[in-house]
Amino acid sequence: MAAHEKAPFTPLRSVLYMPGSNERALEKAKGIACDALILDLEDSVAPDAKPAAREAVAAAAGSDDYGRRAVTIRVNAIGTEWHDADLVAASQAGPAAVVVPKVGSADDVAALVSAMEKAGAPDHTALWAMVETPVAILDALSIARASERLGAFVLGTNDLVKELYAEHVPGRGPILPSLHTALLAGRAAGIAVIDGVYNDVKDTEGFLAECEQGRQMGFDGKTLIHPGQVEGANAAFAPSEQAVEDARGLIGAWEDGAGAGVVTWNGRMVENLHVESARRTLAIHEAVTALGA
Repeated sequence: MAAHEKAPFTPLRSVLYMPGSNERALEKAKGIACDALILDLEDSVAPDAKPAAREAVAAAAGSDDYGRRAVTIRVNAIGTEWHDADLVAASQAGPAAVVVPKVGSADDVAALVSAMEKAGAPDHTALWAMVETPVAILDALSIARASERLGAFVLGTNDLVKELYAEHVPGRGPILPSLHTALLAGRAAGIAVIDGVYNDVKDTEGFLAECEQGRQMGFDGKTLIHPGQVEGANAAFAPSEQAVEDARGLIGAWEDGAGAGVVTWNGRMVENLHVESARRTLAIHEAVTALGA
């Protein structure tokens, strides 16, 4: 069986959940400037609406109506009565990814990938694993390394807070160790890691502060529950003009000093690791610029 091919780098600054049972929401999503969509079959869809939502979401993901956005489908969790049919329909639709809640082990990943491939998922369709339980955090590295088709961790911070008997507080102190663990595992495995949602859509200041925290920690972007959060996430997870200017200056100094024993820029010693970081900054900037958003 051919190894899953990794897709080219795609910004994932803003990853917006949209209810799969809401036809107006699916239509509205075509004009929202997010980097990715999660068309949801789980929490936002009532049990009696799930079969119809499954058909609507599969049709949407299989269309070309969403332009540059990475369109993904969140299925219902393993073990629920809807999971198997969801996974087949989502795989056959060929979205950018199938998002699965409460993935708890490497064995879960192996079973999911096997089922996706059996259903005919194309090579470009990745698996995104939601990390939202204590066992998933504790086994994060084995989960992240379980399959080449696994393309991202999506943090389910609401469920994680619930499972830990913790509290939602500014700064997220109670779950910072869990967030760091997921990031460490994701980076070790070379996959994207997307931060959890911010629940209060009216608290712009709090939302932007959490975006800034997520960017500083190293997340690729943030999952969102309202279109009004897209602009802030896009800005927070894109390199600033100053960061781009600094990256270009540092790389220029490095290249000008090729062969020299020591290279400095703006009074700072420059090493290869700084150059790698600068090149990543420019790669993100170029990808975001290409999107025109």
